[in-house]
Amino acid sequence: MTVYVDDWRQAAQVGPIRDRWSHLLADDQDELHQFAARLGLRRTAFQRHRHPAGNHYDVTDRLRLEAIALGAVAITWREAGRMLRAAKRGAGGTDGWPPRPDQPKVSGPASPPGAASARRSR
Repeated sequence: MTVYVDDWRQAAQVGPIRDRWSHLLADDQDELHQFAARLGLRRTAFQRHRHPAGNHYDVTDRLRLEAIALGAVAITWREAGRMLRAAKRGAGGTDGWPPRPDQPKVSGPASPPGAASARRSR
């Protein structure tokens, strides 16, 4: 299993902390919680989403670097988004995320018939 940390680095104030924030994600929710605990994050900081692949912890720049030093795989925020979309489509491992290297890339959904002509007529 793998833990990932993206490079979102969104400037924000969360509670009393003003910093740049990224996302800590993992293949497995239990592994995510264990890794977050190693970083000193409380379980109450866990953000649960409708799709399990979106579950994450927000981390400051300092914790992002610490996570990488502890073995988290640094990914771009675009890669994180692709992983989430692939999971929602069911492409990939047993839980659909992350996509396996041997999986063909899944293209986005096709436009409904007539969508292009409807856009042109506006």
